Amino acid sequence: MPSPQPLTEQSIRRFAEQWYVALDRHVPLADTLPYLVDEGLEMRFPEGTSRGHAGFAEWYKAVTHRFFDEEHTVTKVEPVIDGDQATVAVGVNWQAKIWDAPGARSAWLGFDADQTWVVVAGADGPRIKTYIVNALEPMPGSAAL
Repeated sequence: MPSPQPLTEQSIRRFAEQWYVALDRHVPLADTLPYLVDEGLEMRFPEGTSRGHAGFAEWYKAVTHRFFDEEHTVTKVEPVIDGDQATVAVGVNWQAKIWDAPGARSAWLGFDADQTWVVVAGADGPRIKTYIVNALEPMPGSAAL
């Protein structure tokens, strides 16, 4: 088994940006899993907590069927690296559209998210072990979630 790549501020920033590109594109589930550890994975979203790849898969299916025209813009990546693990303060602006039946039109969503991640070193770079959405602040004019 290849040894883990060392964590660096640059590798973690690039990783965070690539993660959000994957989410914006609604890539196939199999393409998202290499970003995540399976054993010990915990993802806390406003709507609930997901654990492991199976829990993430349920969440991913729900959000990719609910939100569209998504655009995530990373505004902050501040890692505190401790060997093969880092705690990362992440800021991201998320904008998307949503349509709820039987509405005549879709609605625009815009939020600034404050997150805390724990990433671990993997053979192919960082991997998310813990992903916590601490707060979602709506932008002016945003519909409610």
